[in-house]
Amino acid sequence: MNTKSNTDFDAIIIGAGAAGLFCAMTAGARGLRVLVLDHADTPGKKILISGGGRCNFTNLESTPDRFLSKNPHFCKSALAQYTQYDFIDLVQKHKIAYHEKTLGQLFCDGSAKLILQMLLGECKAASVDLRLNHVITDITKSDRFQITTNYGTFSARSCVLATGGLSIPKMGATGFTHKIAKQFKLSQTQTYPGLVPLTFSDQDLQLMTPLSGIALNVIARVGETAFQENMLFTHRGLSGPAILQASNYWRIGDPLHIDLLPGIDASTFLLAQKKSNPKSEPKTVLTAHLPTRLAHAISMAHLPEYETPRMIGEIADRDLNHLGLTINQWLLEPSGSEGYAKAEVTVGGIDTAALSSKTMEANAVPGLYIIGEAVDVTGWLGGYNFQWAWSSGWVAGQALAN
Repeated sequence: MNTKSNTDFDAIIIGAGAAGLFCAMTAGARGLRVLVLDHADTPGKKILISGGGRCNFTNLESTPDRFLSKNPHFCKSALAQYTQYDFIDLVQKHKIAYHEKTLGQLFCDGSAKLILQMLLGECKAASVDLRLNHVITDITKSDRFQITTNYGTFSARSCVLATGGLSIPKMGATGFTHKIAKQFKLSQTQTYPGLVPLTFSDQDLQLMTPLSGIALNVIARVGETAFQENMLFTHRGLSGPAILQASNYWRIGDPLHIDLLPGIDASTFLLAQKKSNPKSEPKTVLTAHLPTRLAHAISMAHLPEYETPRMIGEIADRDLNHLGLTINQWLLEPSGSEGYAKAEVTVGGIDTAALSSKTMEANAVPGLYIIGEAVDVTGWLGGYNFQWAWSSGWVAGQALAN
């Protein structure tokens, strides 16, 4: 990277993550003198851990309806200006092998390091100046932005906030962008941990803890929004893609509905088994469709207690119907989530009403841009949030003045 000692730039981008690096390489390729500052000792830490180390870098289905925001229309402009196919072209240009895993999710065949190397390579080619271990202590603006750090003060016509949200503090996440936005009097929406495991207490947890490690395909629903993917039992509650997806829509007090047998009417199945296998126990017949430990646990929890185990042929139809309805419509009340420590994203953030959807520039603060996770735009699990980083970073990089 450029290591000149100069302190004046066309644009200063704060944050060397996905959105910040992409904005920097885009602006640098236009001939702008760009400085990227980050408090960490290495760039792109979240990129490296994403997708199990293979980086789920985008999704073929990156359409606006897969993103949450107080204004669901805000993301449309950026996603249209720089699409998933544009990023795929860049990946192919760098000869990075990739594959579609499921549901449109694209992963590197090799390491996530390849995506980070691609971004850093593009930044280097565009003469972007990247400086790490720079802790920012103050940002002010008169005719230009003045960014004060532990290594001195830098100035620029434009400043881009790309430090991400609050998720995974151990990776360096802070509320820096939210703090600076507040300083410049930009409105913000309430934030929540997103794409996060849900926790339970009391009887629900007593049932779940012994089932820790069991995974199965389910439909998880919060309100009218439902996802059919795998669910994982944990020592604290539930995780897995279906639960992480649902968590974006769940708030304290909301019920969570789980269908443990998607596509199968459990009541009809149990009543049929009563006729065809009357001398079998319910927990035994359920193992045809459910993991053994789960079949046993849910039978014990939701059938009347008897002094000795009853065969299915001896159990009343109403009790089998109750068990079947529980399997297809398991009603749960999460006590909370595992918080930002385990959340993949932050839901909410800088209010989109404060920004231009075409450029990501703050309406009331000319020259100030906010991109990526810190904005109130949150994608589904599966590469959508990376695509928002690329798209929001690209439109800002194109809009920065030289």
